[in-house]
Amino acid sequence: MRREDGRSAPGDDVEAVLDELYALPPSDFVARREERAARARTRRRAEDARRIHAARRPTLAGWAANLLRRSRPDEARRFLELGRALREAYATLDPGGLKELSAQRRRIVSEMSRQAAALAREAGHPLSDAVLRDVETTLRAVLADPEAAAMWEAGRVEGVLTPPSEFGAEAVAAAPAHREPPAPARTPRGDTAAARKKDAAARRKDAAAERRRAELRERAARAREERRAAEARLGERRAAREEAAAALAEAGEREREAGERVAALEEQLDRARTERERARSGLGEARERDRTAARDLTGAERAAAAAALRADKAEQAEQAEQAERGGA
Repeated sequence: MRREDGRSAPGDDVEAVLDELYALPPSDFVARREERAARARTRRRAEDARRIHAARRPTLAGWAANLLRRSRPDEARRFLELGRALREAYATLDPGGLKELSAQRRRIVSEMSRQAAALAREAGHPLSDAVLRDVETTLRAVLADPEAAAMWEAGRVEGVLTPPSEFGAEAVAAAPAHREPPAPARTPRGDTAAARKKDAAARRKDAAAERRRAELRERAARAREERRAAEARLGERRAAREEAAAALAEAGEREREAGERVAALEEQLDRARTERERARSGLGEARERDRTAARDLTGAERAAAAAALRADKAEQAEQAEQAERGGA
């Protein structure tokens, strides 16, 4: 979207900056983010600067997932379409479709993960086994969760995305099995109190078993929710740790460069001090020569004055003698 004056709207600028940031390796993310945020502040775009500064540095797994999305657009489009088909199949609980799509899911997640690893290696950031597992988990989440799919489609995954469940096993297990209604019990006409008591005990037993199954399902649901929350917190902590490590490395590099500059300046200072000492020594020698020359000049001036006085007297005596000779 462009404004009437032909310039890009501020929001478009922010989106372009965010796209640029999430295409960068994690090691370059923080420095570029601060640079772009500072530029926005300089241009008096405070809201843009806030949005840029709020962007979180992706983990290595998140960056690899984003790299896969950008580098393989056709495969990514088909992957997203598969995710929509899987979610529809699980929603309808079609056993035939579930079996076929689940097998397809496993194959394509494995293939896409290998592609992400190859792309990361070509970019100079090979993935460890643990990071590759995080990439696989993220891709499974993209298939299972529409929000995760939208985040990956935008190319702005920050950390590990976790599927909302095992994506299929729980859905099938939680689906109530179709059961025929129990046939009415046939009892002899001479129904006894013992038979009625037995039936009541069986009903109580069935009700207790059903309550137990319900409790187990509820407990499993809570456990899955706690697991998702714990994995989300773990992803946040990993991202924060990586960002802190990057900031530490950046600060260490700045400290090293500053130390090198200090060492160079100290070396220059030492040379300047040595030159100053030499200059001071030369200045003392020059002053001594100047004082000696001044004394010599004073002595020479006095000798010259005395010689001139003697010459004047001798000349006067000679003139007097000549005058006496002329008078005689």
